[in-house]
This record gives sequence, C-alpha cells and structure tokens, in this order.
Amino acid sequence: MKQHEVKDPDLAPLGHQKINWVKNNMPLLRRLEEEFTADRPFEGIKISLSIHMEAKTAYLCKVLKAGGAILSATGSNVLSTQDDVAAALADEGINVYAIHGIGEEGYKRHIEMCLSRKSNIIIDDGGDLVSMLHKERPDLASSVWGGCEETTTGIKRLRAMEREGVLKFPMLAVNDADCKHLFDNRYGTGQSVWDSIMRNTNLIIAGKTVVVCGYGWCGRGIAMRAAALGAGVIVTEIDPVKAIEAKMDGHQVMTMENAAGIGDIFVTATGCSKTITPDHMKKMKNRAILANAGHFDVEVDVEATEKTALEKKEVRKNIMGYKMPGGKWINIMAEGRLVNIAAADGHPAEIMDLSFAVQIFSALYIKENHKDLAKKVIDVSKDIDKSIAERKLESWGISIDKLTEEQRVYLNSWRF
Repeated sequence: MKQHEVKDPDLAPLGHQKINWVKNNMPLLRRLEEEFTADRPFEGIKISLSIHMEAKTAYLCKVLKAGGAILSATGSNVLSTQDDVAAALADEGINVYAIHGIGEEGYKRHIEMCLSRKSNIIIDDGGDLVSMLHKERPDLASSVWGGCEETTTGIKRLRAMEREGVLKFPMLAVNDADCKHLFDNRYGTGQSVWDSIMRNTNLIIAGKTVVVCGYGWCGRGIAMRAAALGAGVIVTEIDPVKAIEAKMDGHQVMTMENAAGIGDIFVTATGCSKTITPDHMKKMKNRAILANAGHFDVEVDVEATEKTALEKKEVRKNIMGYKMPGGKWINIMAEGRLVNIAAADGHPAEIMDLSFAVQIFSALYIKENHKDLAKKVIDVSKDIDKSIAERKLESWGISIDKLTEEQRVYLNSWRF
C-alpha cells in the first residue's frame, strides 16, 4: 500500500503556506493541537477521513496527527482537492490519497486506499467512506468502532441505512450539532457560494434575480447573502413551513416551473436529484447561470443536459456553456458539483474552526464510548456543543451572563 498518492510532491511549499494561513485563523483547532501534543488522546488509533482536501481539512488532519492518530485521508469530491495542499500533507508523513480532477474511478480508488488501513474511526463528508464499507468492502468494517458525518446529505444516507437495519457501526450526526449547521451551513455556505460565483463569473449580483432552490440552513444562508448583495430573491420549496419562513424573510416563493423564466442566477441547495432539468432550462433566459450548493452533482441534471444540448463549450474557467434547442445558452458552473469548493476555497476558516472542532470532539466520544453505543445515527451531545461554543467565545474575548442559583431554581420549577 502506497503511503500517499498526490499529483506533485513539489507543490508542498505552496500547500504549507495555505495551511499556515488557516491555522492562524482557527483558534479552536490551535488550542486543541496544543492540548493533543501534550495528551496524545488518539495514540495508535487509526482514523480514515474523507473531507474536501483543502487547507482547513489539512489542518484538521495535522491536529489529529498531533493527538497520536494514524491517519489516512482523501477528498470527498473529484474537483475539490487542492493538489498543493495534498502534497503538503504527504510531506507531513500523512497517508493521503487525493488528486484534483482524477475522475470517478480514481476517486473511488482513493476512497478504497484510504479505508484499506482498517480504521477504528471514520470521519466522513457525504457518506462515501461509509457507503463503500457497506457496499463493496464489508471485510474492512469489522475494525471500525464508529464514525462522524459532516454534512446533511451524508446523514440522510445514514438514516436510510439505519431504517433498513444495515448500519454496521454507530455514526455521530456532526452536521446536526448546533455548532455545525447553524454556522457552517448558513454563514459558511452563504458566503462561500457567492464568493465562488462572483470570482468565477466576474459579474455583479446587485440588480439580478436569484433563484434559491431549497430553504434549509444552506438555502437560508445563500438567500440571505444574495439579498445583502442587492439581488431580488425567489425561493422554491417543497416544505410548506419553510416556504412560509422564506416569505416572511422577505423573499418571493413560487414553483421552479414559474421561477425558471424569471431568474438570472439559480443556486440549488435541496440535497435532491433533478431539482433543475432541461425542461426548466428551456424556459430560462439566455445565458442564465446555474450553480449547485448541494453535496452531490445530481441537483442540476447535467447528464440530461448533455444529451439535450446542441452544443457545449467552456465559456470561462469552471463554467460550461450549453446551447439548448431554440438557440439559448445555459451556463453551468463546476460541472454541477459543489460550487463553493469545486470552484473556490470553500467555507471561511473561522467557520470550519467550529465545524472541525465538532468532528474532533465527536471522534473522541466514539473513542471513549464505542463499546456502549448502538449501531445507529447518534446526535452530538449538548455538552459537546456547549463546550465548543464556550471555547469559541473565549477565543474572541467574549464573556456572557450566567444564571444565578435563584434563576436556575425558577426556570426548573412550576410552583412560582
């Protein structure tokens, strides 16, 4: 088994530079790295990790290694790996298997290489490690104590496995922790999606009509930032409660069928397949821009678009133009993959400081409690959330009020 498989080891200096930059802006992980260097809580424990292979993820890997973990790492999207960052991790002696644009077969091979070291703990983003362990390499699952899942889509897959009774080990729902989804999904996605769209199109957002498909925490963040940039926002939804929320947040709400002919920029955040299809595209304005913010490349139906289009050409880096029947062009960003990471740098460092702190504490929880955990999806404890939030506030120099004993009694009594 190779220790690493990266595009070019000579890119390592650029990768180290990126990692050092985010480290200086991730105070929670810096503190954990200091503690782990002294305490070594993961000593000798094998961890397999599949998260977008960029600088914040690389620093997470370094923190886990400082804690004594024997780490194998790969990406979680064929376009999200930054080759200089992967080279830097290889230079640190970490088992890393990740190359930008390697293709689906190469990506799958890297997932298998990452798992082949018979890990004790899985850290997943989208569920590809867990999926392979269950579908194709169940022989490697016996050593796994449990794992942690980073994203909404991955947790949906895990809950489906739990319902069918096939989940082989406990998985902590990291995405559902307050210190993850309230900030990462909303503020992280909200900022990073527009960072990617603006840097790749070099177009103004103010004055345009933006259609946001899905109003979960990611959709809320995308819509909020679009409005702040001066766009008019339309939301499409299948959930009536979320639709009411979108309306009361000041956005228009309508079906995709009706929104298709109005929008200038479309961003999907549903976690569902075929949210935008060629039938919708036929109604769109010439040169409408489509981007996906969901984990998998199924929300914009690129496969059907390829079959429907009369012509296609790269109109700008990370943007493919499709000439549709009737002569209009539709522009799809990043092959319909996760636009903020496949065509940019992903979430801000300060946001991932929170998210990856949840991953680390969840991995510690698995290590300490796996013998007593059922083979199901488990919520991250409120104690972990509270501890991380307190550490984050402390890093900002912020103090908050505490209940007096009298107030605590009042809140826990019905006799007043």
